[in-house]
Amino acid sequence: MKQFIQDFKAFAMKGNVIDLAIAVVIGAAFGRIVTSLVDNIITPFVGLLLGGVDFSELSFGFRDAVFGYGAFIQSAIDFIIVALVLFVVIKSFTRLKKKEAEVPAEKPAGPSQEQLLTEIRDLLKK
Repeated sequence: MKQFIQDFKAFAMKGNVIDLAIAVVIGAAFGRIVTSLVDNIITPFVGLLLGGVDFSELSFGFRDAVFGYGAFIQSAIDFIIVALVLFVVIKSFTRLKKKEAEVPAEKPAGPSQEQLLTEIRDLLKK
């Protein structure tokens, strides 16, 4: 049992496990932001464009069964909207990150190679 606890502690304290935990928390928060954006801004706008059509109430009955195909259509539309928003956001972040990588870092001002060689020569003369 002691070995099991030691192995588990070693596993849980690995850097990649902690990084994964942080990524899950940030991902959940980001998911809430995207869901809010889709639910409160994009979906109403799409609803205006479609004339306020809500597919979720569409259904048909057959004997005792009710098939709510409209909810499925609405879920598919919501998925497409969320996927599109995520694509645009990730594309934007990627573009910004690429621009940051392209900016060359300034070289620190320091002695040139000639100055260093001159100093070495002067030190060797002493």
